[in-house]
Amino acid sequence: MNKFPSKKISAIVPFLNEERYLEKSVLRLIETNLFEEIILINDKSTDKSMEIANMLCSKYNFLRLINLKKQEGKGNAIKAGLECVKTSHLIVHDADLEYFPSDIPEMFNVSKENQGTLILGSRTIGTKKRNNQYKVTYYGNKYLTYFFSIINFYKVSDIASCYWLIETDVLKSLDIKEKGFAIEVEVLSKVLQKNLNIIEVPINYDGRLYSDGKKINIKDGILIFFKIIKYSKLLNFFKF
Repeated sequence: MNKFPSKKISAIVPFLNEERYLEKSVLRLIETNLFEEIILINDKSTDKSMEIANMLCSKYNFLRLINLKKQEGKGNAIKAGLECVKTSHLIVHDADLEYFPSDIPEMFNVSKENQGTLILGSRTIGTKKRNNQYKVTYYGNKYLTYFFSIINFYKVSDIASCYWLIETDVLKSLDIKEKGFAIEVEVLSKVLQKNLNIIEVPINYDGRLYSDGKKINIKDGILIFFKIIKYSKLLNFFKF
């Protein structure tokens, strides 16, 4: 018997000190009328984010809040949310306003038609609206993506996209280890190691400034470079 009698989707929303954007970000998700459940993961915020999340959960019974006792990063928050997902599919949605949930229905439709495939929202292909605030992050992602494609023998256009939609059982089978931003690289790499496909779908993007709370930085980019190597098909090929 099929564990999931119908294909439904959940959103995992990790957040850290997003009092300025959390409510609007979550309301954007709700407005799609797409989600069976939305799981908010508070990575030990020190501002009013938790109060805002509690207020939202009191209004919508399909929202759930998990408060982590220790601040360990985005990857760790996603793993905590994954344990609670009860639907066939899930997507990770950052609590800022850089991404647009209106892109998710198209991604979900593609996923339903392509079993065992990771659907990656790409900010570089297609003609959707994009606003990249910093050249260093734009070109840094471009070069890291090119490097990732070479050593994994699989061409992708945007490894740092925060929109990846995947079947819940597939993600659970990957045994995710990363606690920080490198979770995206780990997930993509392990999907390819399982010889599964990645399909990219163009998405909109409105990058925010560091003064508005943007968190990923050059140090994270350097770490991601080494994580690309660690999880690559090329390196793991030589381990056998």
